[in-house]
Amino acid sequence: MDRADFHYDLPAELIAQAPLEERSASRMLVLTGDSIEDAAFVDLVDCVEPGDLLVFNDTRVVPARLFGSKVSGGRVEVLLERVTGECAARVQIKASRSPRPGALISLQGGASLAVERRHGGMFDVRFDCPILPYLDRHGHVPLPPYIDRAAVAADRERYQTVFARVPGAVAAPTAGLHFDQVLLDSLVRKGIGQAYLTLHVGAGTFAPVREQCIENHALHAEWLQVPVSLCERIEVTKARGGRVVAVGTTTVRALETAALPGSLKPFEGESSLFIYPGFRFRVVDAIVTNFHLPESSLLMLVAAFAGHDRVMRAYRHAVEQGYRFFSYGDAMFVTRFESPRGNAADAV
Repeated sequence: MDRADFHYDLPAELIAQAPLEERSASRMLVLTGDSIEDAAFVDLVDCVEPGDLLVFNDTRVVPARLFGSKVSGGRVEVLLERVTGECAARVQIKASRSPRPGALISLQGGASLAVERRHGGMFDVRFDCPILPYLDRHGHVPLPPYIDRAAVAADRERYQTVFARVPGAVAAPTAGLHFDQVLLDSLVRKGIGQAYLTLHVGAGTFAPVREQCIENHALHAEWLQVPVSLCERIEVTKARGGRVVAVGTTTVRALETAALPGSLKPFEGESSLFIYPGFRFRVVDAIVTNFHLPESSLLMLVAAFAGHDRVMRAYRHAVEQGYRFFSYGDAMFVTRFESPRGNAADAV
């Protein structure tokens, strides 16, 4: 398919620059088959049924943006991509000139890092102190590039799900941002199961699809863990006729990675699975997701799940109705669409 097949026009004023006062106060577009319905996010309780299982990504965003200087005095911005050891990480570095291996960068708070090697467009570096405690003290929230403001203190709490517990992400699994404890409790009372996996979202999630033919695009790798206990709960849910509802595209990617052998198995490691139309979904029956950037890999995943034409029509409807887009924006509830020919072609 052509990248342009996933383009839509989005007025800049629809890009949400800040969260709503209440997490669950967002709007929600419900896409089931050819039906489009405007709803509130709290109506999710009516979209799921007793016996369904909601699967969440419990990754925790670390304050991954750092500022410092080179020995020459030049200013440097460091964005963590992933932690690879207690004192080791892979990072993006913005500077007037790219640093060479062996270069030292002084950071706020008296710490420093040494550049060890280049890795594509990123760098493997070593800090002179444990990374996660340092980030907690001196790091800044890595807001997405389309949020046109500096991070503020409130972002530390709001750019984080209420169930976040495993530190390692540099971007939030944004579909989960809509859930508060009141809504989670309402879902429990209705008999909706809740389970968790971990996928540490990397900065590469914002990387554009540059290939005109999307099949030639290589997706960034992210670390994930699908535990055996989750696999067992999904098996029981399916056997009882319940649906697996993935909260976020990261959860979809994790579950379908774990099912690539042909059936769902526990998985721990990296995945570069790229899901686009033609992919055969083995696990997920419905998705709670935010609205994604034009021509992005995340939009392609949703189109693969619910049908390209249906999803693009839903996006045009969302623009016309003034929905709020992207990380701090509104949500969608999408059910899986099976074409008459089936949904059988895997795309990796």
